[in-house]
Amino acid sequence: MIKLVASDLDGTIIDKNNYIYENNLKAIEELNNNNMNFVICTGKTYPIIKQTCSKINASYGIFGNGNQIIDLKTGKEIYKNLLKKSEILDAIDIAKKHHLHVHVYTDKDVITEELLYLDLRNYKLQTYTKSEPSMKFQIVDDIKKYILNHDVQVCKLVISSKTSTAEAKAEILNKLDVSASTIRKFGNFKDYIIDKEYEYIDVTPKNVNKNTALKILGDYLNIKTDEMLTIGDNLNDFDMVKDAGVGVAVANAYDELKQVANYTTVNPVEKGGFAEAIYKFIKF
Repeated sequence: MIKLVASDLDGTIIDKNNYIYENNLKAIEELNNNNMNFVICTGKTYPIIKQTCSKINASYGIFGNGNQIIDLKTGKEIYKNLLKKSEILDAIDIAKKHHLHVHVYTDKDVITEELLYLDLRNYKLQTYTKSEPSMKFQIVDDIKKYILNHDVQVCKLVISSKTSTAEAKAEILNKLDVSASTIRKFGNFKDYIIDKEYEYIDVTPKNVNKNTALKILGDYLNIKTDEMLTIGDNLNDFDMVKDAGVGVAVANAYDELKQVANYTTVNPVEKGGFAEAIYKFIKF
């Protein structure tokens, strides 16, 4: 029996143009009306996605690919695990050695040397909204020096490239006691908000990912992993889809995810693939 539904956002509930298909919103409303625990699992930090959280009306949120869990009904922080300053500085050194772009997120700021990839996407998305901006974007001359000289608590570190980040990721995992998740934005997954193809890695504390965070939340709610339905589209959803009682890949998901999913939807995100999964596996 499914007691908790957890879903990725971008590419799963939200399409490439940042639009939420109406059937997906109706399915979420059904979950809430039937007191089903609904959890959003995203690589984004809470301040960046706060307004979307209000629109989606989830019960809980897993942010930063698993480094923070928040009860969205009360605002209570259930879990938080951030990188050490030394890990951040070492990861920046490795990224720059490989000539890759780096930006970081705090609770209030996005800090970067130049708006290029995911940071540019978030900047553009924020400028589209008419409400009060949730984040301040700071462009600095040297991101490492800025972090060294300021009391900055980094919630998330992102390393990006228009080609591959594989070599830098391998070096980071070899030299640092951290985790790193790869997200690719190529081909059908191109970032249409900024009209760019790129790849990025989220660097997080050791063993921090969406799947681990779901297990922590499950313990908090007394819900077992095999009582969870998880839905995703990208590589950072791999473990949570593979390990769930029912793991679903939407039709537009990467092939690697479809291979470990129990079910792949007929419909992509633009046609309500999330809603399809909900109505297939949840009996209201």
